[in-house]
Amino acid sequence: MRQHHGTVNEVTNADARKSVVIVGRPNVGKSTLFNRFVGEQAAIVEDHPGVTRDRHTREVEWCGYHFNVVDTGGWMPGGSALDSKVSRQVEAAARTADIVLFVVDATVGLNDDDESIAAWLRATGRPILLVANKVDGPNAETDLWQFLSLGLGDAVPVSAIHGRKSGDLLDVIVDQLEIEADDPSAAGTFVRNPETKEPRVAIVGRPNVGKSTLFNRLVGEERSIVHDMAGTTRDAVDTRVETSDGPVIFVDTAGMRRRSKVEAGTEYYSIIRALRAVDESDIALLVIDATEGVTSQDQRLAERIDASGCPIVLVLNKWEMLDSERREQVEIELRRRLYFIGDSPIVRLSALTGKNVHRLQPLLTEAITNYHKRVPTRDVNRVLAAAQQQQPAGQGARVLYALQGAVDPPTFTLFVNRELPQTYLRYLERSIREAFEFGSTPIKLRVRTRSEQG
Repeated sequence: MRQHHGTVNEVTNADARKSVVIVGRPNVGKSTLFNRFVGEQAAIVEDHPGVTRDRHTREVEWCGYHFNVVDTGGWMPGGSALDSKVSRQVEAAARTADIVLFVVDATVGLNDDDESIAAWLRATGRPILLVANKVDGPNAETDLWQFLSLGLGDAVPVSAIHGRKSGDLLDVIVDQLEIEADDPSAAGTFVRNPETKEPRVAIVGRPNVGKSTLFNRLVGEERSIVHDMAGTTRDAVDTRVETSDGPVIFVDTAGMRRRSKVEAGTEYYSIIRALRAVDESDIALLVIDATEGVTSQDQRLAERIDASGCPIVLVLNKWEMLDSERREQVEIELRRRLYFIGDSPIVRLSALTGKNVHRLQPLLTEAITNYHKRVPTRDVNRVLAAAQQQQPAGQGARVLYALQGAVDPPTFTLFVNRELPQTYLRYLERSIREAFEFGSTPIKLRVRTRSEQG
């Protein structure tokens, strides 16, 4: 994303650009989302309500498409005199918007003020896109059905602070604005087409575990600086490599360390870029220094990758330096600390000498293929019918119909007559995984009850 710095008066042809206005209650993350779009700290962000008082307008470019984004103050129905002035400004901006982004806080849930704002927005007749912010992982998306009662359709989940799915939101905005690309050659660059796009593999891990050495081994040249000192890699480095299974883009990322040891400035933003690289990748290679064992930071990194829905291949680097007793200890640590990704493949290798690095390619090919796999609706329903017949949910609960609604990762929507227990959903997920041989690829299940379907 490229940005143009300036206020509304400085934006060239500002009046000719389509306008996207961000509205919502205070402290739902409007300014953070605004900053995410423009690519800089244009709006002041503090973790308490009422910081943004005025409107901020910036021009944003996404894949060759240009439009204006307007950040507004927190909308406070029935607040103080100052709140009322801010709310009037917000309402004035919303009336002129080509699209209103109505931001709600997924961690707080539905709020009375949200309902009041939604009612006013519906009355304006402006196109409205409901955005659920602070959705930091796939599990949090299951709680978004409560916002359907606002009457604004499905909420688009994002995490403005981490950048999760912000590209997907921008794709939706551009599509709904129906604007022409200023640079036709750039248009669609970031559209994820599983049939044609080149798979991205992010190499992540703590500092100095051998990520850049493995990266250079995989791409065959010294693209990333390798030095025996933590934190050498600052930016995410992308390299396209031709393999026997087609082109693959490998992304070397900055080492991620504990927050208490992260200095402000350059290193902080390097870590943000590394997390973004994970969110935008089809698979992650989590590199662990076998000589140090599986640390608590390795565990947190694995949890972060797992939450992004990205498949993981575990890489135990420097394996040749361990004796048999130490290897056994590391295997025990692996099962204990990383039990939640127990199905993920493990490769024990030496990035420095190249030993066993060749074992990565077939695992990457399989994981990427499964990540993009689409299953016919009739086959999904056949498998679920058999699973329910073999083991009913009880109390009359059942899946009436199911379909695969998305890939990257494979996402299945289950239409049910009543709520299903989490244990039963895990059983259905396992049935789908085994029937269609998804391996360790993450699978998402969305559940809609009969009342929600209406």
